Amino acid sequence: MTTRRQFIEKASLSTLAVTLPFASTFSSSVKKQEDKVLRVAIMGLGSYGTRVAEAMKDCKRAKLVGVISGTPSKIEAWKEKYGIPAKNCYNYENYHQIKDNPDIDAVYVITPNSLHKPHSIGVARAGKHVICEKPMALNAEEGREMIQACQEAGVHLLVGYRMHFEAKTLEVIRRQRAGDFGKTLFFQGLSGFMIGDPKQWRLNKALAGGGAMMDIGIYSINGARYMLGEEPIWVTAQEVKTDPVKFKQGVDETITFQMGFPSGAVASCLSTYSMNNLDKFFLNGTKGFAEMQPSTGYGPIQARTNQGPIEAEHITHQTTQMDEMAALILDGKQPMVPVDGEEGLRDLVIVDAIYESVHTGARISLI
Repeated sequence: MTTRRQFIEKASLSTLAVTLPFASTFSSSVKKQEDKVLRVAIMGLGSYGTRVAEAMKDCKRAKLVGVISGTPSKIEAWKEKYGIPAKNCYNYENYHQIKDNPDIDAVYVITPNSLHKPHSIGVARAGKHVICEKPMALNAEEGREMIQACQEAGVHLLVGYRMHFEAKTLEVIRRQRAGDFGKTLFFQGLSGFMIGDPKQWRLNKALAGGGAMMDIGIYSINGARYMLGEEPIWVTAQEVKTDPVKFKQGVDETITFQMGFPSGAVASCLSTYSMNNLDKFFLNGTKGFAEMQPSTGYGPIQARTNQGPIEAEHITHQTTQMDEMAALILDGKQPMVPVDGEEGLRDLVIVDAIYESVHTGARISLI
């Protein structure tokens, strides 16, 4: 397909790197570069927004300074709890006014999936850096629009891939790249849990864009890519639905999917909203293996290889994520695994192919 060919061509280019002046009251002549702080507003004050806010209390390079919400009572509660000044509080109708607020550098968009594109583009056009929760958008087409809007505005677009900064995950990736496991041949990713309230937005196709795949399944897609160190060239997928009342048309309950890679490695993955105890990555190679369980939960992550357990201090993932993203934006630091819009787009291309395979029964080429 033309769009996938265009994507692969783009994916081969260097990661977008835009060096921007830091709109701060701090002067480089007064403060060291590493002392600069990224001042962040959170957009969407739900459960995950709260988790990020709590984690940012321990950040050294990022600070919560503003909120954007459609619920006045939440704004008032956050103002009091986090000491946020009234001038840094906005709703979904007036948040574009942040363009006139020099005290906010970036906005973390944590609204339902279908709102990621309009909200991120709105933030970008207001001249603020965008951090968008995953999945970056509903599909690859939307992802490309977001990337273009941020490029045109001269701002960073980052995606909330917290696992790209988690210590044990990075150690497994380092060992794979160093050849410790030999030629890696197989990846298994199991991502799932039993979802509760049937009225929540994650089970509303208009808001979520799908079901488990658009929430938990993205972890196995992304994990296969960074654990194998390759981009897939084909996808096959199958859907199982046992409760069509809870999981309506267009809202997937369980999808199993397979991916093939240029080296010959294959991935076998499962994404579900109807089974617990599914948070596991397994990587197998000619010289050894790596296993992570839990692999993507809020922690602590457990990891071992054929050489034994991997030890590392557990730090709240979102704390590390926000500090590292601050260093990326302020200092130009590059992570071991990208977290930019192009990285988010790669996952969306695969999600599109998975849904296409489910609907057609065909193997979908990604090249």
